[in-house]
Amino acid sequence: MKIREVQIRKENLGLKRPYTIAYKSVDSVENVVVTIRLEQGITGWGAANPSKYVVGEDADDTWKWLTEADRAAALLTGADIRALGELLNRVHQTFGGHPGAQAALDIALHDAFCNAIGVPLLKWLGQAHEKMLTSVTIGIKSVAETLAEAEEYVGLGFRCLKVKLGHSWEEDVARVVKLRERWQGLPIRVDANQGYTPETLLKFFHGIRDCDIELIEQPLPANAMAAYRELPEMIKSKIAIDESLISPDDAYRLSLPPGAGGIFNIKLMKCGGIREALQIAAIARRAGIALMWGCNDESIISITAALHTALSCPHTQYVDLDGSFDLARDVVSGGFRLQEGYLIPLLDRAGLGLKSLS
Repeated sequence: MKIREVQIRKENLGLKRPYTIAYKSVDSVENVVVTIRLEQGITGWGAANPSKYVVGEDADDTWKWLTEADRAAALLTGADIRALGELLNRVHQTFGGHPGAQAALDIALHDAFCNAIGVPLLKWLGQAHEKMLTSVTIGIKSVAETLAEAEEYVGLGFRCLKVKLGHSWEEDVARVVKLRERWQGLPIRVDANQGYTPETLLKFFHGIRDCDIELIEQPLPANAMAAYRELPEMIKSKIAIDESLISPDDAYRLSLPPGAGGIFNIKLMKCGGIREALQIAAIARRAGIALMWGCNDESIISITAALHTALSCPHTQYVDLDGSFDLARDVVSGGFRLQEGYLIPLLDRAGLGLKSLS
């Protein structure tokens, strides 16, 4: 069960359409793809696309860290995949501070290990949920464009919308109000990506308080923890902490009373993979904090890994794993299917349940 080969490459996966959020516009996407092959021909897949704005590195940085001096290959080639815990220790010690590199290898090792023992990753982690409703994200647009894109997504089978905000609270209110008028029973979430001040957040919240919004993701700057803790409880309970939550250490600090929000948004691309994500989840569970699982523009590989991890946690309440739907192409198929807005893992295959498209 030894690792014979570690391959690392960058893939431009494109985008079906460009989009805008509070701090940037995006028109193309690269992912770093890791393939681990065992002596028996078994394969494990990993992928990463971290956000430089959030964690200080992107796919280019990840590729550099993994390939420079053949770091990743030298670290893992010849090792026994059955020593998964030891191999994860090696990865997180060697690539500490570089969550993209950590995540890509962490996911690939979990996939290879579960493929080697013939068990889906979710079953190995311990399944707590069968499926979860995912939101699909609409960037910052005009009211008319927002409604048109929402109509398209609903037609494609999505049943939960997430709307990017943060440029103007008045325009944001107008967009949310019109969406709620159009779809009265559809769950709606919003994400300001740090675009508000405490004052504009209060104005926005009072403008949409009758719109039955599920949650408000990271409305204030990442370093504004004192301001989060001082928010009225009716707002704070709906706050999903994202950019402020990178590591288990952050999770611990954020969980101390008075709390900063009622929901933790965990992303494998922020924390460095499955192992670190589960540590954050354990802290949240002890503190009575609900979980949301998010993503960047990512391959089916890492989206599937996040889905399996999310479904293994009893306190997962929200899933926002739409990143692969935005891509123009991918390197694998499988992993999960979308049915009536729900992401359902494919558990008839071991590991992440992926098939190569090459």
